[in-house]
Amino acid sequence: MTDTHTDDTLDDIWSPLTVGDVVPEEIGFEVYHEDRIRQMSFKDLRGGWTILFFYPADFTFVCPTELGEMADLYETFKKDGAEIVSVSTDTVHVHKAWHDTSAMVKKVSFPMAADPAHELSDLFGVLIAEKGITHRGTFIISPEGVIKTLEVNDDAVGRSGKETLRKFRAAKHALDNPGTVCPASWEEGGETLTPGLDLVGKL
Repeated sequence: MTDTHTDDTLDDIWSPLTVGDVVPEEIGFEVYHEDRIRQMSFKDLRGGWTILFFYPADFTFVCPTELGEMADLYETFKKDGAEIVSVSTDTVHVHKAWHDTSAMVKKVSFPMAADPAHELSDLFGVLIAEKGITHRGTFIISPEGVIKTLEVNDDAVGRSGKETLRKFRAAKHALDNPGTVCPASWEEGGETLTPGLDLVGKL
């Protein structure tokens, strides 16, 4: 973890956050949620897991399929202790308009964060500055605010909500069970590994 990410202001951060970094809890943002606009911060999210889900723009094509899929999985994420927060560079008013008109996005009941000033997307390294939009970036953040996984896709490549759920459960299991690790394609209830000399060269 680098010391640059513990400074008090975004102006002091010279590189984007990455795996192992702590997300500054004082960073705030505006969200459209439950048919109202309100303020939120990463401090509000401490104590539970967060799935931070960047997408390029409202009123587009791949994006509603991704948000609709995450909406279908939202109750499962919540049951497992995670909040989903989607983010684009659109305003909260555009979020509302999209939510009101799109059949897929209408299912969304998690907070939809607005980042018109590009602070969040720049902080997490997903901003496409010349276009004013973001890449498809997913960050799984622990209850302590530590980034455990990140995935960044080209705009043409949609993500899998089920794979995000699988990775979240793996990260949660590893944190809850120190000393164990989750092998490739690990699913909840599957066997884990305990690293040690006895395993060297035997896998």
